[in-house]
Amino acid sequence: MMAGSTGLGPAFQHREYLFRRKVLKLFGGAFHVYDSNGNLVFYGKQAAFKLKEDFRIYADEQMSQELLAIKTPKILDISATYHITDSQTKEAVGALKRKGLKSIFFDEWQILSTDGKEIGKLSEKSWALALLSRWIKLIPQSYVITGAGGNQVAAIQQHFNPFVLKYTLSLTEPSPSLDPRLLVGAGILLCGIEMRQQ
Repeated sequence: MMAGSTGLGPAFQHREYLFRRKVLKLFGGAFHVYDSNGNLVFYGKQAAFKLKEDFRIYADEQMSQELLAIKTPKILDISATYHITDSQTKEAVGALKRKGLKSIFFDEWQILSTDGKEIGKLSEKSWALALLSRWIKLIPQSYVITGAGGNQVAAIQQHFNPFVLKYTLSLTEPSPSLDPRLLVGAGILLCGIEMRQQ
């Protein structure tokens, strides 16, 4: 059982997730998340035409069971904080805060606890590759997720595809010190925010 995953469903117990989003969709967004065997474990939607970001993650494409909600409290904020809530229990899980203007050249996010303390970080693996990927779209981005002590919790690798945005999230700690719901939320946000850098 993973750290922080007690009581969570089996969808949050995987060691690897593949996130997919169609690049050519103009309004809003739909995300498919698969396990390492190709089974759909999450289906996400990003609401269109809203001034405040609103992502919803479901257990299936029929949206029969909402699992997570990711929202921003402010309108069009470049340093937005994305609050993650467990839709089943209504409990706050934590948040991810983007490092504003810095993230235009090098993606970096703070991972926050429910009381606003930094408990981890999501950042691109290399400054050089980060800058190159902005200019040369054929270069896929690579990320690492670290805990409060600098320990690597997970790695995220983008796969080049001109029509589908794809990321693989692989857990690297034997028992991840960050809540799996925060890790899944990080993957969804990368798919959503990355679209604005294309």
